[in-house]
Order: sequence, then structure tokens, then C-alpha cells
Amino acid sequence: MSQREKYAIEIKNVTKIFGPDPQSALDLLKKGKSKAKVQAETGHVVGINDVSIHVEPGQVYVVMGLSGSGKSTLIRHVIRLIDPTSGEIYVHGTDVLGMSLPELREFRRTRIAMVFQKFGLLPHRSVIDNVAYGLEVRGIGKQERRMAAQRWIDTVGLSGYEESQPHHLSGGQQQRVGLARALSMDTDIILMDEAFSALDPLIRSGMQDELLKLQAELNKTILFITHDFDEALKIGNRIAILNDGAVVQEGRPEDIVLNPTDPHVEQFVADVNKARAIHVHTIMDVDVSESCEFSVPDTARCEDVLPLFADHEWVGVVDSEGNRVGRISARRVIKALARYHKAVTTGP
Repeated sequence: MSQREKYAIEIKNVTKIFGPDPQSALDLLKKGKSKAKVQAETGHVVGINDVSIHVEPGQVYVVMGLSGSGKSTLIRHVIRLIDPTSGEIYVHGTDVLGMSLPELREFRRTRIAMVFQKFGLLPHRSVIDNVAYGLEVRGIGKQERRMAAQRWIDTVGLSGYEESQPHHLSGGQQQRVGLARALSMDTDIILMDEAFSALDPLIRSGMQDELLKLQAELNKTILFITHDFDEALKIGNRIAILNDGAVVQEGRPEDIVLNPTDPHVEQFVADVNKARAIHVHTIMDVDVSESCEFSVPDTARCEDVLPLFADHEWVGVVDSEGNRVGRISARRVIKALARYHKAVTTGP
């Protein structure tokens, strides 16, 4: 396997400029002009500026930024709803920008699925027919596609709503239909563009939990777009933060929270829930000689284990195969949170 093929998604030096003569604006960017100066001098808008990210298979990779940062523009490049002004895009080593129109259609039908912020449901179709729509486009027979759709309807907790119309459902239920539709395509990669942003906070949190539960079972590659830093911390294995179309910091959630390298990022982490960012394996005691009545995965976050300390002095930590690799206590968590809080607020 080549270096390129090891990534599910590789976005390399992608720049997107909107306007009648993007090449002239690109030349100014390469000379060091800012996005604002390029727009002032040429009237062109820089959507994405020299962005490079690498998404590994099975990873939940979050691209986070405020409105206008370029995050939704970026994700649309992966499925070629937008072509870049410059740069390269690969999916499992395949050059997406080099695809012919028939190849691109096949790519969209079979290799990648997308969940939209506005749900994107067909109002005249029932829930089950909405979920099965992608399979219908793929040419799958009615009975087979409805059986597949039923499986995912059950999985996302919408059993009994198969024949309901979208307008009969709540926002959270409609988003579940959108998620089931993407899952029914059985693609390795799912793109999620502000998928939970339109939901009420409680429903949104529930959908985040649902996504994490499904991901633990399915191990999909998910490229997730959000403007919510807490959401990014909760679901992301890695996070890229965009500002003015450029990546200002990229890394594991705990690395970004504990070591912000940009003033824009510092604003995000100032009041963030550190317990949500820190994984237990980074602060655990590696002693496995003492038995523990209860254990958590090494991917668990500090906020996940805090409630367990009401009944347990120590909680075991296990790897993906169930082997004990350490243990964690309330004291270690509190010390870690206090230390990291001091490091972020006072600096080195």
C-alpha cells in the first residue's frame, strides 16, 4: 500500500476562490496577500486557502470553524460538488479530480454518502422510501432496498415510522432519517455537513451519542463539519480548526485544548470543558496489579468516568481487545484537570 492509499481522504493544498478570474487572485495569495486584501483588490472571495488534511480509515475527523470559515466549502470538494481552484483530492488513493463524469456518478453512488444540515428529505416520500432512495438510484430492486432500509430504520430508533411523511416527524427524527439513508448506502465514508446544527440542544446531544454508538459498531470513516467546539471535542478523533479559509491548528482534541497555538483557537478553549477533551489513557496509572470492579475503554474521556467514582475508588482501563492497560482514580482526574487548566490560563 502506498502512502497515499493508506488515507481514506487526503485533501492536499486545496484552494478555492470564487470570482470570474480566480487565477489572478490565487497569484496574490501565493505572494502572501491576506484573504481580506485579495477580496479588496480583486473582488474575489477566498473560500479555502491552501488546506491540507489527512483522514485515516475508521476515524471521525472533525473540521470546525465559525460561519464563513470555509468548512462547508471544504467538505463539498470531497464529493466534487465544488471543484478547487488549485490542489489535489484523493479518496483511498483515487484522484477524485481526475474522474470522468460517469466515474464521478459511480463514486457518489457507491463509495461515499452525505448527511446534510437541512436533512434533504424528499417531502412526497415516506420514511422508508427516503431511506431507500440512494439504493434506488443505485439500481437495487424494491424488495432488497426496502429490507436494507428497514434495518437502518430500526438501528436509528425509528421503527413504526416507516410509512410516515417527513413533515410528520420532529427535527431530530428527520435527522435520523437522513442518517439512516446515508448508512443504508453501506459506504466506507460518510460526510456530515453541520448534520446536528439545526437540532435543539438536548436532541443534538442525543444524536451525538447515537453517532458515537453507531461508530463503535460500524467503524466508518466520518468527515464531520461543525461550528460547535464542544461537539467537535465530543465526537472527534482529530480536529482541524479553520479560520478565514485556512487551517490554524490540527490535532487530537486534547492537544488542541491543552496546547492552543493560535489566538483564534485560544478563544475557543478558554471556557471549554477540559474533562471532555482529555482521554483517560493519557493520565492513567499503568499499574495493573490491583483488580478493579469496573473498567472503561482507553478511549473514554474524563467526563465519562467521573460519575463512576461515586461507587469506585479506582476504575480499570482496558484496550480495544479488553486487556487491562491501567487504572484511573478521581484524584488523578482532578489533578490533571487542575494542571491543564493552569497551563492554558497562565501559559508556560
